[in-house]
Amino acid sequence: MEKSLKSIYVFTLLLAFLFTSCGNGKNQQGTRQNATQVVEGFIVKPSLLEPTITVSGTLKSFEETVLMPDISGRVVMINLPEGKFIKKGTLLVKLFDADLQASLRKLQTQLEIARQTKKRQAELLTVSGISELEYDQTTLQVNAISDDIEVLKAQISKTEVLAPYDGVIGLRNISLGTQVTPSTPLTTIRDANHLKLDFSVPEKYSQDIYDGKMISFSVQGADTSFPAHIMAAENGIEAATRNLRVRAVVNGQFSELRPGVFATVEVPLAIIPDALMIPTQSVIPQERNKKVIVARNGKALFVTILTGTRRSKDIEVVSGLNAGDTIVTTGILFLRPNSILKFSKIH
Repeated sequence: MEKSLKSIYVFTLLLAFLFTSCGNGKNQQGTRQNATQVVEGFIVKPSLLEPTITVSGTLKSFEETVLMPDISGRVVMINLPEGKFIKKGTLLVKLFDADLQASLRKLQTQLEIARQTKKRQAELLTVSGISELEYDQTTLQVNAISDDIEVLKAQISKTEVLAPYDGVIGLRNISLGTQVTPSTPLTTIRDANHLKLDFSVPEKYSQDIYDGKMISFSVQGADTSFPAHIMAAENGIEAATRNLRVRAVVNGQFSELRPGVFATVEVPLAIIPDALMIPTQSVIPQERNKKVIVARNGKALFVTILTGTRRSKDIEVVSGLNAGDTIVTTGILFLRPNSILKFSKIH
């Protein structure tokens, strides 16, 4: 009986202690929530925004061609000064054509004989020494030989590889005596006077891309940026990346720039005269949206916002805030809805 009374007594004391602890915890929690929080603030006001986006690009030669022969044959002459500038029409590679040259000389001799025959027959025709049919046959023979000569000259021209435009020769892949085919790469020629810049921009910025638009870019190893202007863009958006491919032309010639170099491209967007910019540290990122803490009647109000252009220290607010709102910039991790705010500094 005594043990039962002691057990009841101990249980009663334990319950009393638990209720007391819970009551104190609730009071402390309420005290913390209602306690005044000292923070810093920022007044939202319109400002001029000249947004830009940074994308990756690649420099390319304005013209670049892998030179290959038109026919199969043996290389008998090479004029490929690696890394040197050459003019359009320069003979770069010559294939063996002695057999074609011999056939050409033979046809030229036949043509000369046929022309002399035609000349004598023309004199005879005036005195009715021959018939017009014989004269016409000789004329046709002269024309046929002339056509054969033109065909042979075309074949001989296929044994020569000429520079298609002014450019710089790359590394050669052949030597004298090499047997080449139409699929053999001889070397590469690149236009040395102009460079183009290829890059892509996200779909949402496609309206800001137009012919003639000025952009700038930088490359590793150079302390300055370089100008370029957009020359063309694809007609559609790439389905896989949702990007728009763009091509620009580099304005001027610079020794620091080479084809194939990686470039960081700065593309200016449309100017916004009354953009609402807020400090980046005031934004609370969440899984599906972003929030900021606005001071309303001295208390903390969590507001969902939609952001736009981001810079190093601030970010554009597209919706959710109005000019004149005061937002919290410090201590945002410790604030709860309806916390009482006290600003130590307002920017």
